[in-house]
Amino acid sequence: MAQLEVMISGGFNGPYSAMLPEFQKMTGITVTTKSGASQGSGPKTIKAQLANGTSADVVILSREGLAELMAIGKIIPGTDVDLAMAPLGLGVSAGMPKPDISTTKAFKEALLKAKRIAVPGSTSGIYLTKELFPRLGLSDQITVTVTERGSQATTLLAAKEVNFAIQPSSEIVNVAGVDYVGRIPNELQLIQTFSAAIVAGSTQQESAQKLIQYLSSPKSVEPIKNSGMDLVSK
Repeated sequence: MAQLEVMISGGFNGPYSAMLPEFQKMTGITVTTKSGASQGSGPKTIKAQLANGTSADVVILSREGLAELMAIGKIIPGTDVDLAMAPLGLGVSAGMPKPDISTTKAFKEALLKAKRIAVPGSTSGIYLTKELFPRLGLSDQITVTVTERGSQATTLLAAKEVNFAIQPSSEIVNVAGVDYVGRIPNELQLIQTFSAAIVAGSTQQESAQKLIQYLSSPKSVEPIKNSGMDLVSK
């Protein structure tokens, strides 16, 4: 029986987890799932784990992170496929009032009022802390906790240790202890595309290809929408 190792970041984890049992049942391929951040610093990024010898056949992460892996020859050329897109969203602790974030002005006021905000240290957090918050003149007026992973940001939020979490919508929707407020305004957005590719040196390329085809098939439409993500325009 074929064994497949997948390393995935948080952004596409919802649809992936929903689809994996059926894929394994249908193909007889056993999949082991490992987790890592799309980008950032520290040992938990997918790039760092691959560099340190962690094995994987398939990676699923943001396009930005995948581009870094391609640049250092970690991906088999031509195997990359876009799976879904995730807009940035905002979450509050379950049961807390949901702020108005429908305009840039309302979004900025909500952040100033909230004061304590958690963001992941990966692609979205890099954009928020290095580009968006400085652009809005917020950097010195809010306290931002940068966590290694998106799941750690929502854990802080569920525990009411921060007032907001801002990250890919797919990492906020359906999370226990967290209420999804909505997408941040379009003019402030970073829409991340999450993609899959086969890792250079994989001995399971046929099985890897089957998984990527399955995750990008029409069967993915419902799980993608249920996770607060958008379909990739084909």
